[in-house]
Amino acid sequence: MKKNKFSKNWIIKQKRDIYIKKSKLEGYRSRAVYKLQEINEKFKVIKNNILVVDLGAAPGSWSQYISRNFHKPKIISIDLKDIEPIKNSFHIKGDFTEDKHKKSIQNYFGKKVDLIISDMAVNTTGNKSIDSLVTGELCTDAMNFAIELLNKKGSFISKLFMGSSFNEIVALGKKSFKDVYIFKPPSSRKDSKENFIICRNLR
Repeated sequence: MKKNKFSKNWIIKQKRDIYIKKSKLEGYRSRAVYKLQEINEKFKVIKNNILVVDLGAAPGSWSQYISRNFHKPKIISIDLKDIEPIKNSFHIKGDFTEDKHKKSIQNYFGKKVDLIISDMAVNTTGNKSIDSLVTGELCTDAMNFAIELLNKKGSFISKLFMGSSFNEIVALGKKSFKDVYIFKPPSSRKDSKENFIICRNLR
């Protein structure tokens, strides 16, 4: 009974969500696109001719946003899932932490990149502490990956949840980048613990 009630409430919530309606009208693959749009409106991290790695990219709305709104971006998206093709984007199906995929990404660009983005999160278990911890590990992996691949003026954007690993991740960001910000986009659901860390200019 509880499960059915939860499912019904979830469906009602989805139908009322203005960002879901907007994403369908505008042809984006998920409401998450507006989080990146709002981050960029505030921090101006995306530019024309940008070199981008989109981690955990499925279904691809972040890559879609960059491809549509900026001149000649070059994007690699990587995810364990397949993604429908996106203009200016090459997709790798796999785990971004594996050396073979890191090499493929480096070889594709042939130089350091401008931006690494990650909207990755684990499938929720219902235990917010565990979910926060595991998503925190993903964010840490993504940040370490960014430190390797970004150019000196590059930027890193990643989802992270408030929780036990939050301060540790922010500390790693401040150790590795000159500018570090925490931001909760207006399109992020109010009841969600998600925030985004925006890091710019490697030390």
